Amino acid sequence: MTDGTRPHESLADIPGRTGRDAVVIGGGLAGITAALALADAGVRVTLVEGRPRLGGLAFSFQRGDLTVDNGQHVYLRCCTAYRWFLDRIEGTALAPLQDRLDVPVVDVDKPEGRRLGRLRRDALPVPLHLGRSLATYPHLSLAERAGVGRAALALKGLDLADPTLDTQDFGSWLTAHGQSARAVEALWDLVGVATLNAVAGDASLGLAAMVFKTGLLSDPGAADIGWARVPLGELHDRLARKALDTAGVRTEVRTRVTSISSDENGRWSVQVPGETLQADAVVLAVAQREAYDLLPGGALDAPEQLLEIGTAPILNVHVVYERKVLSTPFLTALGSPLQWVFDRTDASGLKDGQYLAVSQSAARDEIDEPVATLRERYLPELERLLPRARGARVQDFFVTRERTATFAPTPGVGRLRPGARTKASGLYLAGAWTATGWPATMESAVRSGVSAVEAALSALGRPRPSHLFDVEEAA
Repeated sequence: MTDGTRPHESLADIPGRTGRDAVVIGGGLAGITAALALADAGVRVTLVEGRPRLGGLAFSFQRGDLTVDNGQHVYLRCCTAYRWFLDRIEGTALAPLQDRLDVPVVDVDKPEGRRLGRLRRDALPVPLHLGRSLATYPHLSLAERAGVGRAALALKGLDLADPTLDTQDFGSWLTAHGQSARAVEALWDLVGVATLNAVAGDASLGLAAMVFKTGLLSDPGAADIGWARVPLGELHDRLARKALDTAGVRTEVRTRVTSISSDENGRWSVQVPGETLQADAVVLAVAQREAYDLLPGGALDAPEQLLEIGTAPILNVHVVYERKVLSTPFLTALGSPLQWVFDRTDASGLKDGQYLAVSQSAARDEIDEPVATLRERYLPELERLLPRARGARVQDFFVTRERTATFAPTPGVGRLRPGARTKASGLYLAGAWTATGWPATMESAVRSGVSAVEAALSALGRPRPSHLFDVEEAA
């Protein structure tokens, strides 16, 4: 450890350097992914997380006898990186996918008996796989359905590599392509708000096009929905911790990093209370503001851009009824402030009654409202949506709030998102907010961890694990 490193030089080629020690800062999905992949490549890894648990913003907690997820998280069949992650932690069977996309959509403004529509696919090639569903979708007029088809074809023709897409908003593009306000509400925002955490008018066309092209227009099964049938903590904390332990990763929770620095030999020091961790490589897998605070000078050309990446909240309303009021695993609503409603009864461990989780994305106007106000708003809406909820006793009502749940997918955000590599040799960035090409999803987080590992292993001169998810680095 007496020789300095030069930019892009393999650390393993330096005399006296093993090139086999790494510290991963942050125990969310990005950090867990990076730690597992580095360990699989033979690197000695220490994972440091400030919280008392792993999982980042996709976690569980106890409320009496209930095990509660902080929010409802789903993934799609096209989320191949997250699916790799589930397989790596041996959790695939606990978060299965639908056999075939099927989304019940209820319009509460219509008379009972005529409210239900479905978005589902057939076993046909793209775009015919959605043709029958769109042709019979009752929440749009015949003209609106035809217009949606034309807009989808135009969307399919967009080049995701075109940087000008990031400068435009999706809502204006939809209007220019003949989409009515009703079509936006009943289709485009139905999908877009849940995946982008923004309404069409506030979302980058580039990110929206990526979501719809990949999820609906790439492969017939791409949009099939998967979700955890167990608490998220079972996956992202317990099983992830087990996988890390088996891989030989030293995992330290309740441990906050106070500073990171490199010496003249290019070796990194990571300062935590009572200890200095030494490493050849550091993966900084924390939120963008925390990354800004920890980055050493010169690591990025314009580090202040990290602070320009906005955040967007998600509100989750949790209701426990004395009896069963929802007969499907989930549904989504039109004509109501309600967005997506999931049955979490079995996953939470509830023995009697039914536990519903209402996921409200793009919730900037509601995120700080008192629980009493939200109760007055949402319980009547659930009764409008679910006739069996009328007269059912509410045994519990509570709210979880993630004020910085995702980065805001606003036009122009693409130029602010950094890649995995920094200008500081041996220091890499990971997180759903980095330049993965995806919006802030579990998929983006895992992809970012893979990208950071690809870059780190190249510098460390370590072979790439043969089973590592095959994703092109977005750097």
